[in-house]
This record gives sequence, structure tokens and C-alpha cells, in this order.
Amino acid sequence: MNKLDVFEYGRLIIDDVLFTKEHWKSFVKLNEANQNAYFDVLYNGIRFKQFVGVIQVDGLIVHIHPKADKDDSDEKWKDVLLQMLKATGRLKAQSVGDAQLKKQHLNLLEVYFEYFLREVEQLIHRGLIKKYRRETSNVKSLKGKLDFAGNIRHNLVHKERFYTTHQVYDVNHTLHQLLNLALSIIDQFSKGTKIADFCKRIVMSFPEVDPISVNSQLLSSIKLDRKSAPYERAFELAKLIILNYSPDINHGNQKMIALLFDMNELWEEYVLVQLKREVNNENSPFYKQFTIQGQTRKYIWNSNFIQPDIEIVSTSTNETFIIDTKWKRPGYSASVEDLRQIYTYARFWDAKTVMLLYPGDETQNRRGVFQTDDYSQNSVPSEVQQIEHVGKMGFISVFDSLKENALNENLGSFVLDLLLI
Repeated sequence: MNKLDVFEYGRLIIDDVLFTKEHWKSFVKLNEANQNAYFDVLYNGIRFKQFVGVIQVDGLIVHIHPKADKDDSDEKWKDVLLQMLKATGRLKAQSVGDAQLKKQHLNLLEVYFEYFLREVEQLIHRGLIKKYRRETSNVKSLKGKLDFAGNIRHNLVHKERFYTTHQVYDVNHTLHQLLNLALSIIDQFSKGTKIADFCKRIVMSFPEVDPISVNSQLLSSIKLDRKSAPYERAFELAKLIILNYSPDINHGNQKMIALLFDMNELWEEYVLVQLKREVNNENSPFYKQFTIQGQTRKYIWNSNFIQPDIEIVSTSTNETFIIDTKWKRPGYSASVEDLRQIYTYARFWDAKTVMLLYPGDETQNRRGVFQTDDYSQNSVPSEVQQIEHVGKMGFISVFDSLKENALNENLGSFVLDLLLI
């Protein structure tokens, strides 16, 4: 299996050795099936956007790594994605231990595949649940509802049989059919890897179930109940694998699977998790000092709304702070569009301080006051006071300065300090 390492916003050019014209065509199909969100198509290659992760197709694995600072070494950034996925809970902590991360740069697909296989293994050991389902078939005794037309068609000679629609209580139901589909996908893409034998053992242990045709509507329609609650994590992973298998583009000879994450969303989620951890840490000076929410919204025109990334409210003064995370490196000043965005948040949330938060060097932090003629609505005419909205460009290091290639464990504390100074 050939492997290529690239970085977000980097280019992958056809060389007819590792990355061929056929690979390029598969990438183009993948991009078109996802509204051209993943990368820009070039006549002789592709240019990646903010999506990172891994794509596997026809003997080639392409790892797309995040990299917020082009001046840093490539090696420094190669494990950032896995660490962020762990920190945000998208990967179980046990599934990718720190020792594993230090040994080698892991294949993200293998990590998720192994995670899913272990979840299914636990379900098998616990005992797979059974459910009632309706089945129409020939039986040797009359049960359920007799299908007269079908009985005449199938049993004109065999009078001892009955063609009926009846209930069956077994493991051959939709939930297991979905898990089985995910297992078959993993079996295709794990050949020659360290999890191939593990996958074969799970496939052999899993019961035979009917094949199923899947679309996103079917996956979203399935609801787990108290009985099927232990399946929650395996089901979520199965959905992830099935949807990223891209069935719309897997009709040719080249089978493709892509597991990609939007770094804008992941950075926002990572900052939010670190902030919540900080205010819930009894040893932190910010313990219980703030309430923190993500993705609150306010309507601005009929059904249209605005939605900042993070809302922080002081528990003592009730003062509101707004953070909008940006996974990019701006120039000396933020863009006009970003400034307009956070000013709107300041107005609608009555926030004295709003901040654009970027990955980067803390020495670049800047602040400014929005120049407005807004006045406090609660002031009497003789005590009119101009409202001052403070805007900040906050930069925070992704890495821990004391640990090699490790994420910044004090990020939450640093962000709150940036807001308050």
C-alpha cells in the first residue's frame, strides 16, 4: 500500500507513479458527491482545503494533516488530528493511547476501524439482542397470515407447506444488518494491515444477516431504545464508516473510503471542551467563575439567526463574552468580514468583549475598541452613556511548550486570561 502525506491547503499533483490519473478521477468524483467541499480540482491535481483526515483508494492512502503554521516542521503537526479527536471525545481515549501516539504516526482509518471492531466484539460477548420482524416465506405449519396468491404460486405441488407472513424473533434485524455492512467495508479496506486478522475473527463470529441498502435517511431514522442502548457507540461508528464509504462513487473498479474532518469545526469543538474543562476544574482559578455554551443563537430577521461559536457568562457579574474561533492565520488585522461578524455578536449579546481566536503566537494578540455611536438604552436622557465594545484578536499556541509535539493542556486557562486582560 503506497502512502502519501500532505497538509491542508497543500497540493497533490499527478505523477503517474504514486498519484495517477485514475486516482485523480476518483478524488474528483468524491469531491463532486460532497458539493466540492473537500478540495479544489486542478487540471493536473488537486488543492486541499480545510478538511483533514485520510482517503484510501486503489492501493493508495493519502493522509491530510492539519498545519496552522507553515513555518513549523511537518513532523510536529502529523499527530495533531488524532490528539484533537481524542480530546473532543470523537475517539475513545483507550482506543489510541499516548504510547501508541509516540511510537508512530497511525493510520486514522485503522484507528477508527479497530475502535468499531472492539465495540462489536464487546456486543458479541455480551450477547446480541433479538427483535421481532415480519417475514413472508414457506413454513411447514400454519402460522401468521396465509398469503393465498403466494401459497398457490409456491405450493401447488407441496400441499404440506404454507406460504405465510408471520413474525420472527431473531438477530436478523436492521441494526445488525448495518453493523454487518460496516464490517464488510472494513474487510475490504483492511487487507494487508495489522487489523486484518482481527476483522476476520469478528466477521466469522457475527451471525449471518440479510444484506441491506443504505442511505442517509435510513440511518437517521433508526432510534435506539433501552434494550439497544449498548449499541450506541457501535452504531455511531457504523454510520461514520458507511457514510464515508461514499456509495455514490463506488460503482467502478476503484473502491474509495474517505474519513475527513473540517478543521474549523474541530478547532471550535476543541476550544469549547478545553474551556469547559477549565471552569469545572477545582484546582483552576476559574473554577465555577463562568458558564460556557456553544452554538447559542439569536434571531435577527424572521427565521434567520446568528450563532457565535462560544458564549461565556460571568457567574458573579453576569457579563457576557463572545468567542468566534478561526482555524487560520490572518494578517496584521482581521478581515472586515470577521470584524463585522463579531461586532454583530457584541450588539445582539450585549457583550462588552468579543474575540476572534486563532491558533498562533501569543505575542500577536491585539485589541481595539469598535468606533460606534451606540448608546445605552437604559440611560435617562441626562445620563446618556456611550456603549464601548472591545474587540480582540486572540492567538493561542496549539502545542504545549514543555512537552514535545503535545497539545496545549492549559489552553482553556490561557483563553480566559486573554478575554479578561
